[in-house]
Amino acid sequence: MECRKIGVIGAGIMGSGIVQVCALAEREVVMVDVSEAAIDRGISSIGATLSRSVSKGRISEAARSAALARIRGTTSYADLADCDIVIEAATENEALKLAILKQVDAVLRPDAVIATNTSSISITRLASASKHPDRFIGMHFFNPVPVMALVELIRGLQTSDQTHGRARALAEIIGKSPISVKNSPGFAVNRILCPMINEAIFVLQEGLATAEEIDEGMKLGCGHPLGPLALADMIGLDTLLSVLETFYGGFNDPKYRPAPLLREMVDAGRFGRKSGQGFYRYS
Repeated sequence: MECRKIGVIGAGIMGSGIVQVCALAEREVVMVDVSEAAIDRGISSIGATLSRSVSKGRISEAARSAALARIRGTTSYADLADCDIVIEAATENEALKLAILKQVDAVLRPDAVIATNTSSISITRLASASKHPDRFIGMHFFNPVPVMALVELIRGLQTSDQTHGRARALAEIIGKSPISVKNSPGFAVNRILCPMINEAIFVLQEGLATAEEIDEGMKLGCGHPLGPLALADMIGLDTLLSVLETFYGGFNDPKYRPAPLLREMVDAGRFGRKSGQGFYRYS
């Protein structure tokens, strides 16, 4: 069954990005958040991003208007009742996600798919919030969602073939290239990426090079389009720390120990772009 109506929980950077690509793919989208103010910010962000696409000739004004018309914001989970699939894109906090997923599971149709955009938490563990774990799957989008082509599809222990197939079909419909990976802390991409960023933070902490020099070195020496510290600021240092702590606890391996400097910056409220300061300052 094709996913025509999609629910997205979370109007932040990831949630609004998922809403945008779904709406542009001619899907009806219900965006849920805790307040009208959060929803208004999410829709405003989507509108601004689409306007930039119009100005650059990537989409027409008509396409922009049509995409925005397909988005409905709400603070009620009950409005997800007739969705074909719901994608949870809340903060990377296991207790919060479990609480949200239980509420979603209570209102969805028996044949609806529930997906989570977690970047590190066990899909099998999150699926325990559902009475139908066979229709639960991980759909890990990458930031910024409208630009990045990849979606990781992660099966929990009980995820059915049908659920996996529907999630893959949706990813392709909205213009993404899905890869299938096993359920393990960090899955595939973050399992490789986050320790690399963490090591860059250790290098900075030890005074081997400045943030600018580290990033320039990785761009020029390794062909990375963005240096690891600038990328950390984009991801969010609080999110990065949460992912590394999941690795550290899940594998019980000291190679995943978060850099002390990362913890200190999170304690100081320096989360990166979203707070205005991380390894760099942002206006």
